[in-house]
Amino acid sequence: MFKRILIANRGEIAMRILRCARTMGMEVVVVYSKADKDSMPVQMADIAVCIGPAPAKDSYLNMNAIVEVAKHYECQAIHPGFGFLSENADFARLCQEEGITFIGPTPENMIQLGDKNNAREIVKQQNVPVVPGSKKLVETAEEAVAIANEIGYPVLCKASAGGGGRGMRTAEDEEELVKAFDSAKAEAISCFGNGDMYLEKLIIKPRHIEFQILADNYGNVIHLGERDCSLQRRNQKLMEEAPAKVLTEELRQRMGQDAVAIARAVNYRGVGTVEFILDHDMNYYFIEMNTRVQVEHPITEEITGIDIIREQIKVAAGNRLSIGQQDVKIHGYAIECRINAENVEKNFAPSPGKIKMLHLPAGLGIRVESAMYPGCEVSPFYDSMIAKVIAYGNTRLEAIHRMRVALEELVVDGVDTNATFLFLLTYHKDYLKGDFHTKFLESETEKILNWKKESEAHGR
Repeated sequence: MFKRILIANRGEIAMRILRCARTMGMEVVVVYSKADKDSMPVQMADIAVCIGPAPAKDSYLNMNAIVEVAKHYECQAIHPGFGFLSENADFARLCQEEGITFIGPTPENMIQLGDKNNAREIVKQQNVPVVPGSKKLVETAEEAVAIANEIGYPVLCKASAGGGGRGMRTAEDEEELVKAFDSAKAEAISCFGNGDMYLEKLIIKPRHIEFQILADNYGNVIHLGERDCSLQRRNQKLMEEAPAKVLTEELRQRMGQDAVAIARAVNYRGVGTVEFILDHDMNYYFIEMNTRVQVEHPITEEITGIDIIREQIKVAAGNRLSIGQQDVKIHGYAIECRINAENVEKNFAPSPGKIKMLHLPAGLGIRVESAMYPGCEVSPFYDSMIAKVIAYGNTRLEAIHRMRVALEELVVDGVDTNATFLFLLTYHKDYLKGDFHTKFLESETEKILNWKKESEAHGR
């Protein structure tokens, strides 16, 4: 097992990895930008090293600087978390060349599956259905228009190296598509340093269902069940739950088997997520594989009792998976709410600032992951997510009730958050019935905001 690892990330995921590594007896080195000099991971690490100014391109995306720190402090491995360099094959290869273990899939895995266009071709060979779309990377908006005219509108522009909803835009017609393509490409270059794009047919109001994969170097590949990530706004997930209420056991088994087959096809190693969309007729289509740990991995941990980060680190160190498919048992339901520093009444505009007072919820079935503390700064330079509140229950309704109590108890003074919005969402009759899709919040956000105003007017 590793003696010392470097965490090439920030915020709550850096803390999640740090705590796990500590329980496994490892020392932790954290790299950080100048904007994060007082952050919790910096204060908690055994060693913390500043690698550049606030912009991600000058710090968290600076591959050479990160590797040099790892070499200087004799780190045996680097954990990239999610976002930033987590799905960058060049970074994984650089780590290999320098004799440092990349805690994640191989560079070849990333190229094969992390590149969404290439992944579609691999998936087709496994007889797994895919959404109709471009057969190769789309270079220009004009080329995108030609493909859209062939497969029909609406369409979705997607960054091949994207993730977390970044580098994605929808278009209903040619005029929209030209703007959407250029905008998505620019965002992809800014966020991932890669502007490769492809195009696919947009399935109207689908469910977003993803399967958690674990695989080792010895041919063992398993899934840990699914998550329903359909509650999104502008392709950004806000609330996730596991398992998916809509799936039958037969459909769950088929989708899980297909997810495992996709990973096996490329001799996948480590943690990954196979993502599908599910239409009204319960037809599912592969859309992408994220070759990294997901923001929402805690809800899978809650319903399976399996520490995904621990398994990820052990696999990277050359160990076999500690569980087989027969050992995976799903118990109860778990829900995750992403707490973002944003003003929902100003079109969810980011709300950076200093946390003046903070109270995090606790109690049976409640888990919070965050790097916040009273006096810390919420930076305007990075993603607005500042915490994840996870609620577990024996039934879905029990998990919802616990989440309501947790969101009521949460106090974040100093920045605006979306906590009240999420609290009210848990009372929506369609949410309670499990009747929602990826476009649900587009039509319901205004209604929920009106509830918020009415609640405040009556002093509740």
